[in-house]
Amino acid sequence: MPLNEEQLQQKRDERREQILSAALKVFARRGLIGTKMSMISEEAGISQGLMYRYFTSKDELFITLVKRAIQGSIEGTKQIHQMPGSPLEKLTRLTEIILDEDGQLYFLLMHQVRTSDEVPEKAKALLEYASMDVYVDMLKPVFEEGQKNGELAEGDISELISCYFTVISGLMTLNIPKTQGFQLPRVELLMRMFTRL
Repeated sequence: MPLNEEQLQQKRDERREQILSAALKVFARRGLIGTKMSMISEEAGISQGLMYRYFTSKDELFITLVKRAIQGSIEGTKQIHQMPGSPLEKLTRLTEIILDEDGQLYFLLMHQVRTSDEVPEKAKALLEYASMDVYVDMLKPVFEEGQKNGELAEGDISELISCYFTVISGLMTLNIPKTQGFQLPRVELLMRMFTRL
């Protein structure tokens, strides 16, 4: 029995997600320059020809993932305000989300956009929407409340948030090659850096 239009669209959407998931893994490991479309099609388990029906170029695929990374990171950070618990509990949960495997892959992709001269200009231009100021502004109320209730360390809030993201970025950068002997610290241990002594 042939598929109806809704079923066909669902199949196309699933295939597109399959390609994006594979591309994220390959780009995160190899970077834009070190990635070939054939590597992505192999990771996705589909033919290269079929892949080109969804994305016309490696750059288009990369830019699509960068848009998704920016949108996801901003939406994910905004969710901290709806999370239950104290400011420290909210920050702990956000950190767990950031440090999960998908979070790390998207981080590596964004790290490439910020640091590589070889990425498309369109990808670099998208970073305007994900400047550090955006994240500082979203986290400020949580840090302010945490300082008021005595949970979070005292000090300049913008500096504390910058420190938080520096630590997170450093951890993920160290974890890039899955270095033997290195393991990400438990989030509870990490949070001690930001609690009031």
